[in-house]
Amino acid sequence: MLLFRVLQRFHACTEVSARNRRWFAVTELSSRLYSTKAAPRFRKMDYQDAVCTLNTLQTNASALEQVKRERGNPQLQLQAMRGFLQRAGLKVEELDRLNIIHVTGTKGKGSTCAFTEQILRNYGFRTGFYSSPHLVQVRERIRINGRPIGKELFTKYFWQVYGRLEETKDAHGGSMPAYFRFLTILAFHVFLQEKVDLAVLEVGIGGAYDCTNIIRRPWVCGISSLGIDHTSILGDTIEKIAWQKGGIFKPGVPAFTVKQPDGPMKVLQERAGDIGCPLSVCPDLEEYKPSASISLGLAGHHQRSNASLALQLSHTWLQRHFLSDPASPVDSKSLNPALVFPPSPVMIKGLAETEWPGRSQTVKHGAVTYFLDGAHTTRSMQACVRWFSELAVDHERNTGGSVVRVLLFNATGERDCAAMLKLLAPCHFDFAVFCPNITEAIASCNADQQNFNVSVENMLTRCLDNQQSWRLLNGLTVKSEAGLLISGGLPLVADRPGDTLVFPCILSALQWISQGRDSILSDLNKHVIPVKPSITAKATLLREAANIHVLITGSLHLVGGALKHLDPALNS
Repeated sequence: MLLFRVLQRFHACTEVSARNRRWFAVTELSSRLYSTKAAPRFRKMDYQDAVCTLNTLQTNASALEQVKRERGNPQLQLQAMRGFLQRAGLKVEELDRLNIIHVTGTKGKGSTCAFTEQILRNYGFRTGFYSSPHLVQVRERIRINGRPIGKELFTKYFWQVYGRLEETKDAHGGSMPAYFRFLTILAFHVFLQEKVDLAVLEVGIGGAYDCTNIIRRPWVCGISSLGIDHTSILGDTIEKIAWQKGGIFKPGVPAFTVKQPDGPMKVLQERAGDIGCPLSVCPDLEEYKPSASISLGLAGHHQRSNASLALQLSHTWLQRHFLSDPASPVDSKSLNPALVFPPSPVMIKGLAETEWPGRSQTVKHGAVTYFLDGAHTTRSMQACVRWFSELAVDHERNTGGSVVRVLLFNATGERDCAAMLKLLAPCHFDFAVFCPNITEAIASCNADQQNFNVSVENMLTRCLDNQQSWRLLNGLTVKSEAGLLISGGLPLVADRPGDTLVFPCILSALQWISQGRDSILSDLNKHVIPVKPSITAKATLLREAANIHVLITGSLHLVGGALKHLDPALNS
């Protein structure tokens, strides 16, 4: 019954999208009166209509396999992107005007972009920032001056771009760009229309074949820490992944990387030499010797290398802007240490003021403290564990009374969940809770967080697999039989406090963990899913503890779904 209700949410969105498609059919004839420079007019559509229509572009499983096969021919990839861009009324040459900073990496590329954007915004420049994924609303991916574009602006520009692509699809075999490609085109359109001084672009996956790599002349490129991720697309070794990441290098365009292991560093150097790109290695943050101490707005020791990379990217961009030319040419055949310079007060202020939700973030609601980090690789999970362990101990030292630790975990795609859970095991959690990246099991359509790439059944099966892995790691008995967590709902294996639980959605998991002690989650407007008395009894430890510490990790989508409930302001 519960799964049926979850699927009802799915169909609520697809019905809106179907309604939009019927309208497009009616307006197709009049749409053709418009050129690609003037978008066709549509019946007044609101933000939810736009997002539900956007979701029809999400790539299904069979199409994903096709994309993976096509990645063997990068020219085909970029050629297709150029075709979609042209159909949307844009030219690749126009993107040169965006004065782009292009950043890739496995871990920390989003944080690096956030530091860089904040620094340059503090200098007074009008900034554009394109990132992925979003946490709560899709508008977060496209930012102007650090803020997600408004719903009205998103809706306006969405229909302009979608309309141009819709009116030309018949002449191109009915093809429409997939979700990420469309959003990339939309971001370019928004930044050009809003006349930003610069655009910071975070690569989606990889680099060489990523659709952001359609740009010809970025002003500077950066590569954050490399690791193993997206192996079916990028390759199964860190050297293969480094080759893909180095694909964003451009002839004569300065590039910077943080310190990498010898293998991938050699690949990056060779890639830069082949392309003719001057590549430099960032110094440690301590080497800059600023006039004032450097403090970072983003928590965690791992952010220090991201901050150093951001200093190099922003400094190089400023050199080109004010001097009309980068610093003296660097030999593209050799690997050079980056210039160590004293950061300006504006740079220091920018690093301190940077905010990037969902990454090493702490939210305190009374007795419940949430530690949120979207770590989803083994390397990023190592950093997350280090951050949580240090910060949680500080919190426990400064608060009186008993503390219960809870892990809320989920991971998606091809991630090695068992390896990440093994890293988390030494944190000594009293409870381990698993749930899919579904914000609410019983809710109206929440289009921003719809994901059609994986079925609900697959998501729930993954949670049960993770539960079993956790029990094995902690020496707990794996039960073949199961009780019921929620009447008509999911099976649960739980023997005693300290065991593991599986919930059908993020809200139900948070409500059980907080046990009514978080006023935000106890809001009467939030549906409380009834839990069987036998399960409620297992939460005695949570109800009696002076403090509850919750680590939410494994997926940025999970963190985003949690923030949707924990920070209502993000929904506005």
